[in-house]
Order: sequence, then C-alpha cells, then structure tokens
Amino acid sequence: MLKDIQPTGKKDTRSGFGDGIVEAARKNSNVVALTADLAGSLKLNQFIKEFPERYIQCGIAEANMMGIAAGMTIGGKIPFTTTFANFSTGRVYDQIRQSIAYSGKNVKICASHAGLTLGEDGATHQILEDIGMMKMLPGMTVIVPCDYNQTKAATLAIAEYQGPVYLRFGRPVWPIFTSADQTFEIGKAQFFSQGNDVSIFACGHMVWKAIEAGVILEEKGISVEIINIHTIKPLDTDAIVNSIKKTKCAVTVEEHNILGGLGDAIAHTAATHFPIPIEYVGTKDTFGESGIPTELLKKYGLDTPNIVDAADKVMSRKK
Repeated sequence: MLKDIQPTGKKDTRSGFGDGIVEAARKNSNVVALTADLAGSLKLNQFIKEFPERYIQCGIAEANMMGIAAGMTIGGKIPFTTTFANFSTGRVYDQIRQSIAYSGKNVKICASHAGLTLGEDGATHQILEDIGMMKMLPGMTVIVPCDYNQTKAATLAIAEYQGPVYLRFGRPVWPIFTSADQTFEIGKAQFFSQGNDVSIFACGHMVWKAIEAGVILEEKGISVEIINIHTIKPLDTDAIVNSIKKTKCAVTVEEHNILGGLGDAIAHTAATHFPIPIEYVGTKDTFGESGIPTELLKKYGLDTPNIVDAADKVMSRKK
C-alpha cells in the first residue's frame, strides 16, 4: 500500500548532488567540478575542501564554462558543470549543442533550482522549459531524480556513464522516501505501486506528490500504479507500455511545462504503441512567478488534489 511509504527525513535534492559528487571524486580522480559563481548554492563546499585542485570557478560566464568543460573531456577529465537550471540551458544552449552534444562530449550538466519550487526568485529563474530543450539534443541523457537519496545515487551513476548528461534537481527541502543504498539505473523506471485502474507517471519533486495522490485514490478503492520516470531520455518504453496496456489510461505529473516534458514523452510513447486517454499535470504554457513554493504548486495546479482530480477524470474517459 502506498500509505506504507513514509519519509525518513527531509533534505534538498541539491545536497544529494553535492554529496554525490564528493563521493564520485573520491572514486575517480578525473572528476572535476566547474561552477559559475554558485559554489554554495550547488553545495560544492565539501568538494572544494577535499579537491581544491579539481575545482574551477568560472565566474558569471556560463557559456565559457561549457566550453572549458568540453575541452577538458579531450584530456580524459569528467567535468561536472554547476549552476541554476535556467543558466545551465537557456543562456548556454548554443555552446551545449555545438561543443558538447554534437561531438558527444562526456560533460555532466548539473542544473539546480529548477521549476516552481525555486519559489521567491520568480519567473526569470524558475525555468519550466529545460527538460524539453535538453531532450531534443541528439545523444543527450536527461535525468530528473525525485529526492536526496536518488539525486546522490544518480550523480554517482552519471560519473560512470560515458556521454553528455543533463541532471535536474532543486532547492527546497523535500521528503526523502527512496533507499539510501539504492543503485541508480539510467533509463529504468521505478515502480512505487502496482495497479490496474490508472497509471501515474511522475518525475522529480512531483513523484512524492503523486504518491500522496495515490494514497487518496487507494482509500477510494482505486488501484493505482505509481511510476517514477527519473530518466526522461532514454525513456523506459517497455515499463510505460506494459503499464498502460494494463490500466488503459494515464496521468503525467511534472514540475515543468506540459509542452515538451514528461507528458509529451509519455504521449508519444502511447500514440506509437498503445493509444490511451491521458491527463497532464504541469504548467500550462506559462511562466512562473515569485511566491512560496507550496502556494505556487497549488496555484499552477501541481498539488496533490489536482493529481487526484486528473486521475478521476482520465478514468472516466476510458472506453
């Protein structure tokens, strides 16, 4: 039962990245960290303390940081670039496309403070388009872990993965509900429950909201399948298709524009393999605004009651 999934604590996902990169650097001397004047915000303090010679402060020059990272891979280094998600994508898209993705450079683009839960910083920093931007790049792996433990595990996994990766995480303190000793499998969906009535696909912070909604749905007698699509690309097509063939309807939940993100990926998969009704929980072709994260999630329809409503609606659409 979903109600048996209880948080073991709360911590921000960016701290999972910070702790993960330190552990990755201890294992592999080629791991290096670059930042654009945001070492504290990206939780790099311990990395800097242990590996000062493997840390590069690029200043507020994100495009230059991407170029440096691309060049470092030629010498066998594994560079992790770090800044806010908005500046990891929009400001540097040309450099990522031309210098990293086009030639398949082994750069790990680590993007914090993504989505509405950035809160008070407002629309200029709350990027809601980045998943779409990055998954469109050929050869780019896109990962959106759901809590501190999974972000740490994902950071360790991408250090061993050969090729460009976009890793998205956030600022707010969030429930920890996955295992501390998990092995992160790139491209492999994670099931939190098995069900027959509706599939709920979620990523990032919204996985916990989906679980909360699932508890309510189970109390109503609905058999719900909760799937964490932490890897947006490459997508676990088999897991998705097997689930929707069973439930014959789906809800997607993401802290991102419904255009271009997880919802689009699920819709494309369903249209190709097994067409079903789908409801989308995410921002609706809009920018964010400054506010308290929980209030913003409610205003933009990303809270638990909206997920429950979407599930009820999509089940009513089944033939």
